[in-house]
Amino acid sequence: MTPYDQGVSAGEPPAALPGARLLFSLDPGVSYLNHGSFGAVPVGVQRAQQRLRDEVDANPMAFYAGEGLMDRVVHTRRHLASFLGADPDGSALVANTTTGVSLVLNSVRLESADEVLLTDHGYGSVFFAARRQCRRAGATARTVALPLGASSAEVVSRVRAALRPGKTKLLIVDQIASATAACLPVREIVAAAHEHDIPVLVDAAHVPGHIPVDVAAIGADFWVGNLHKWAFAPRGTALLSVAPPWRRRMEPLVVSWEQEQGYPLAVEYQGTIDYTPWLAAPAGLFTLRTLGWEAVRAHNAALAAYGQRVLGEALGVTDLPHPGHPEVAMRIVPLPSGLATTAPEAYALRTLIAEKLAAETQVNAWGGRGLLRLSAQVYNRAEEYDRLAERLPQLLHESKRQ
Repeated sequence: MTPYDQGVSAGEPPAALPGARLLFSLDPGVSYLNHGSFGAVPVGVQRAQQRLRDEVDANPMAFYAGEGLMDRVVHTRRHLASFLGADPDGSALVANTTTGVSLVLNSVRLESADEVLLTDHGYGSVFFAARRQCRRAGATARTVALPLGASSAEVVSRVRAALRPGKTKLLIVDQIASATAACLPVREIVAAAHEHDIPVLVDAAHVPGHIPVDVAAIGADFWVGNLHKWAFAPRGTALLSVAPPWRRRMEPLVVSWEQEQGYPLAVEYQGTIDYTPWLAAPAGLFTLRTLGWEAVRAHNAALAAYGQRVLGEALGVTDLPHPGHPEVAMRIVPLPSGLATTAPEAYALRTLIAEKLAAETQVNAWGGRGLLRLSAQVYNRAEEYDRLAERLPQLLHESKRQ
């Protein structure tokens, strides 16, 4: 991993990909600079999903009770797992990364002397899930701090030092952190944990379609990522990959008619849930490949770096963190001291920016400081970041005075 503290070098913004903006139905009156939170579904994928919805409603009995539903799910799972370098037979489609995390926590079977170790870059709902499961078992959830700007070597060293062999029952680590956009060296972290036979869950919510990944090569016991963020799938599509020793232990959160089949079918079949996001997900990968995934990655990373630079210059921030991977298309800009230092304050500021500046961003409170997170996707333009950079300083000044 490139050191996270190397700073940003961004000159002119990249050229737009021809026709890419027309693939989306986003409100043209809003600068949507927050693809990382909920993604944006291309029109063609929306239509593919709608055709599936029409099929369901034309004959629900045939769709849900016919022999072909799970065959279609398995076929889709194999297609998506192949794209991610995951074993299709050890993977399951789930609604989102948080669901996958809860499945893992439910299946690890914590005991009172155990602990779950997380990093302070982790996602909020993952912390909540870990603490709830620990509370039920009488176990402990503990956090290791990773400084903003730590190199790969320092990250691995800090995680290794925090492990407690014989006590740490599970390590949860982000591949790309939501709050900080840090791309952590998960392969090296997994190797360090496995030296002590400690299983690792990689939260890869932001990875599929964002950066290249080979899930099998990472070697994690559990890996879960959303395809509805950067892989253009309909919302409600994620893939959980489980290493062979754990597959028989995986217990679905809800028991269904496929319970006796075991993992992954017991996890995937949930009665009358909406399967159309999963079945339409390959259309998202088709869109990505049609645009040229390499070109998409290059465009998005360059545009995110440009946006970070112009916002940083506007706010007088010179120490702009690099995410640690050249193709990460999320960047953070530390906000002035005293702004968005708590979760409620961060939410209020994000809402204010959306309402006053017609710009959707993400604001997180991390380590006692507010972080503005920008995303870049093929529908974005440099002028959207320029416009935000021009108007945001005054808004923050007014907000701080109130």
